[in-house]
Amino acid sequence: MTSVLDDLDARGLIAHSTDRDALRSALDDGPLTYYVGFDPTAPSLHIGNLLQILTARRLQLAGHKPLMLVGGSTGLIGDPKESGERSMNSKDTVAEWVDRIRGQVSRFMSFDGDNAATMVNNLDWTEGLGTIDFLRDIGKHFPVNRMLARDVVSSRLESGISYTEFSYVLLQSMDFLELYRRYGCILQTGGSDQWGNLTAGVELIRRADGGKAHALATPLITKADGTKFGKTESGTVWLDPERTSPYAFHQSWIQAEDSKVGEYLKQFTFVPVDEIDALMAEHQEKPGLRLAQRRLAAEMTTLVHGAEETAAAELAAQALFGRADLAELPEATLSAALREAGAAEVDEPPTVVDAFVVSGLVDSKSAARRAIADGGAYVNNVRVEDPELTLQAELLLHGRWAVLRKGKRSISGIGVR
Repeated sequence: MTSVLDDLDARGLIAHSTDRDALRSALDDGPLTYYVGFDPTAPSLHIGNLLQILTARRLQLAGHKPLMLVGGSTGLIGDPKESGERSMNSKDTVAEWVDRIRGQVSRFMSFDGDNAATMVNNLDWTEGLGTIDFLRDIGKHFPVNRMLARDVVSSRLESGISYTEFSYVLLQSMDFLELYRRYGCILQTGGSDQWGNLTAGVELIRRADGGKAHALATPLITKADGTKFGKTESGTVWLDPERTSPYAFHQSWIQAEDSKVGEYLKQFTFVPVDEIDALMAEHQEKPGLRLAQRRLAAEMTTLVHGAEETAAAELAAQALFGRADLAELPEATLSAALREAGAAEVDEPPTVVDAFVVSGLVDSKSAARRAIADGGAYVNNVRVEDPELTLQAELLLHGRWAVLRKGKRSISGIGVR
């Protein structure tokens, strides 16, 4: 039987770990208790956070016991960024975000059985902590020269870093120590950008209690050009459907590059590795079919938003290009798809010519008229012949939307408020 560590390795999910043999032994001797934390620095988690949740889920499926921490206290500060100081949010805002993120995390973990997940909040053990006790019990274990050597700190020394952000590593390390004491937690997982914080927690457990703990970091997930995966032209890909629609979420995976899609399938989905290898072999023979991207998008959208939203997103992608009936699309899916395509909204029903210009499909009315005359202009997948046609409500989908297409591939839309 393949060990969970071997599976994580096969999926490219281990960037760093403490002593690999000791970690393997601890996992094999399990079940062990482990944790991963999320700071509420926004009202939703994103794709990068999702990788951490799914890694925690893999460990739980292997029989280990997860502690899912939402940082009610660390979220008030925020982990230091290399680009500059974070903006601090109010306590009320952070408390609201804690509840939202707890709800998102909870959807992916099991809270039943012998290895049921437990939600924890570090505000529970930091809110009443006095400054003197914190400095005596925690601060004394942190040599300043080591803290200054951390990449994220050293890169900020010239531009400036506040003592608040500088001290963040103490708070995260204290979380690990507290969970070690309360729950017997001996493993923390996180992203590779958190490696310094993870190992600092391991060291604090050793210094403060003489205990043995482990850390495991997943790699930074990137695009082929090295930029962070999960960022699109329209911004971050969020798990909250109000911030990133299921259609846009689905499209973010559909657009995965051929050179990276196999990695994403292994890192994000629960499809067996040998099945992914077989799929990638087929994909390489027929890359134009985008079999791997379609499987990736279907797996991930179903996981996060459910099968019904996945079906709607797939239908929308087909319908926009005339391969399915636009009338079957729910308005929420249609509007999300058109907004992703750059649709414009207007106050009054426009003519077809004006709609094509306002939507950005053409740069002038004369160009719109030429497209119509050449037979390459479509409204709701129907070829337009009359440039003076006004898009009244009866011609619009759901009474307000029109899908505009020039030729086979150029899509936009218009919405009447």
